[in-house]
Amino acid sequence: MAPDDGSLTVLRQIAAAEQGHLVQSHEKLLGILDLFDEENPEWDFDAMLVRLGFSRSTLYRYLKVLTDAGLLSSFPGRGYSLGPRIIQMDYQIIVSDPLIRAARPIMQDLTQEYPSVSLLCRRYRQGVLCVHQESSTDQVRSNFERGRSRPLLRGAASQVILAHLSPYQLSRLYDENPVAFAKAGLGETLPAVRSVLKDIRQRGWHHTVAAVTPGVTGVATALFDAQEEVTGSLSLTFPGTDLSEEEIAGIGKRLSDASRSVAERLHKAL
Repeated sequence: MAPDDGSLTVLRQIAAAEQGHLVQSHEKLLGILDLFDEENPEWDFDAMLVRLGFSRSTLYRYLKVLTDAGLLSSFPGRGYSLGPRIIQMDYQIIVSDPLIRAARPIMQDLTQEYPSVSLLCRRYRQGVLCVHQESSTDQVRSNFERGRSRPLLRGAASQVILAHLSPYQLSRLYDENPVAFAKAGLGETLPAVRSVLKDIRQRGWHHTVAAVTPGVTGVATALFDAQEEVTGSLSLTFPGTDLSEEEIAGIGKRLSDASRSVAERLHKAL
């Protein structure tokens, strides 16, 4: 006997509820990994229990899944830390990530041309993540190393990405913390911020002095995906803060050409 319309509605509601519960469970499971950072590289069970608010049985179950998968490791008397699977996955990204493979030789050429540190960054969540670095000088050491993230407002590599966000995205970020925009030198009001970022977009590159690392100059240009959405940045960090405007403009144009070369290499690899 086929179910009537009322029964079908109930079945759909049950299925939707079960699907929603499954999604929430996956989000909670993966959310445990977000606990681990530079300030908190290890967590014991009770501290996680307090932070996450799970039941003891749920947390035990999630931790078993993550440790069995190698995403977490447990140490008697110490608790949990990120596991060996993370290292394995990181190596796989280094050798196979299309963006890194496309950008690495170009970054090497740039650092041979200019004594500097070259950074390849991706937009990630509400910030910027460094995914690769090349260096040809020991006069400067960028503290924005692979795997580290920083806000969209700090430094040329971040602000050049910020300049290409949609008006809606920019408005949301500004409303969350207008003071941070002012401190970053981007403007005291949203219209002023938009004007500054428009200049960056039209120029095609951006530079900052001692914005993140003291005593250095950073020059960056944006990278885009196939849909022309900003996805990251390519930058050079130079020792010293005495580069002339002409030198900075020349570097900016060179980086703009380099970012187009990265996009071409990505397109050919598809």
